[in-house]
Amino acid sequence: MMMQVSQLFIYPIKSLKGIAVTAARVTERGFEHDRRWMLVDENNRFLSQREAPKMALLKVELQDDGLLISSGLSGGSVLAPYKPVINEPCKVTVWDDTCNAQYVSIEADEWFTRILGRKCRLVYMPDNSMRPVDEKYAPAGYITSFADGYPYLLIGQATLDDLNSRLTEALPMNRFRPSIVFTGAKPFEEDVINNFSIGGIDFYGVKLCARCIITTIDQTNALKAKEPLKTLATYRRRNNDVYFGQNLIHKGEGIVAVGDIIEVKNYHHEEKFMI
Repeated sequence: MMMQVSQLFIYPIKSLKGIAVTAARVTERGFEHDRRWMLVDENNRFLSQREAPKMALLKVELQDDGLLISSGLSGGSVLAPYKPVINEPCKVTVWDDTCNAQYVSIEADEWFTRILGRKCRLVYMPDNSMRPVDEKYAPAGYITSFADGYPYLLIGQATLDDLNSRLTEALPMNRFRPSIVFTGAKPFEEDVINNFSIGGIDFYGVKLCARCIITTIDQTNALKAKEPLKTLATYRRRNNDVYFGQNLIHKGEGIVAVGDIIEVKNYHHEEKFMI
């Protein structure tokens, strides 16, 4: 079978709705615009759907002059300019990392605070903010955006199909927030791909993705349930985590597009899962 890119997603604002794209530009820290913006609380710590499930309902569109964010509720929309309009640098925290950022606009802060019902501010990661990936699993010298730990998440369509065959109600791919989805492989083949290329850009699998409660939040209504973690725990558990998808780093820059061929260069050891 021939492996091909079937879907591509970017998530300009961390933990808000993603955007399906037909092509994405690969930059030093991930896809262009991907998680370069983030909401923070009063302590400048990142906010996600874990604390604020309503973030799932906020839609982001790329406009000529910035990001248009709309609530899908009755809250209207706000435009966050690509370049922050207030010159106010800050330090923000993403998990165990502290990195440099900039506040974007008072208007955006007030809008998000009103819509989410909690005080928060929108921040941007400027080009001179260098946040390294987690070096426990990846070599030194790689950087990422406000993503949890790595620039990309790879999931095979067959992997989701396999999960859905075990569920009473099928789940869409948006529960898992991948960057790259591919077809033409067996379920969970992404677990063991060590190195592959797309259009001359090399990608490297560095760490299986341990999944959290965000996967249990319906992205259409922000309601939580027990799936898919309940079922994944029966066959994708190792120690106390369940895994779904592979985190990636890359070398090279260029464009990745839906339909591109994925050339696997080598595999690594088979991952073992146990109850």
